[in-house]
Amino acid sequence: METKNIMIVGVGGQGTLLTSRILGGITIKAGFDVKLSEVHGMAQRGGSVVTFVRYGEKVNEPIVEEGQADVLIAFEKLEALRYAHFLKKDGVLVVNDQRIDPMPVVIGAAKYPEGIIEGLEKKYKVLKVNAMEEALKLGNARTFNIIVLGMAAKHMDFKKEDWLEVIESTVPPKTIEINKQAFEVGYAM
Repeated sequence: METKNIMIVGVGGQGTLLTSRILGGITIKAGFDVKLSEVHGMAQRGGSVVTFVRYGEKVNEPIVEEGQADVLIAFEKLEALRYAHFLKKDGVLVVNDQRIDPMPVVIGAAKYPEGIIEGLEKKYKVLKVNAMEEALKLGNARTFNIIVLGMAAKHMDFKKEDWLEVIESTVPPKTIEINKQAFEVGYAM
């Protein structure tokens, strides 16, 4: 099997690192060699966060090169735009239709771009979801990242049951059931 490249992008506080731990867990459970690399922008809520997850028979380095990502999971649409060029030609972009203004927009030094997802759809295979809306229906806004992961999971090499087992062993015990429900919501989309 050739090495698979997954990228997770978002802003601080969106659960990017938890999601990468789940991805790392499922690749190890499946018996793959896995390398993870986390790149933080500002180390605070609102800063850009990128995680690379590479898995296969033998993975030598953790960094995904531009044009090599099989799946790009974006928890915020401006982050999707910022990192879309990492997708390979037949790659899949799973994007949460959520806007979080970066500091330059907040202070009025820049404008948030319009039509981000529509622009991405012209160039890439895009699956979009309003995961925050779905998470609120479940009664827990913090599970939106697991809904996005559920959507992305269908474009990876693992069984749904295995995902659910890894979620159970990775998330805090009191959040296991809500996170499993969130994954199922995303997986069903």
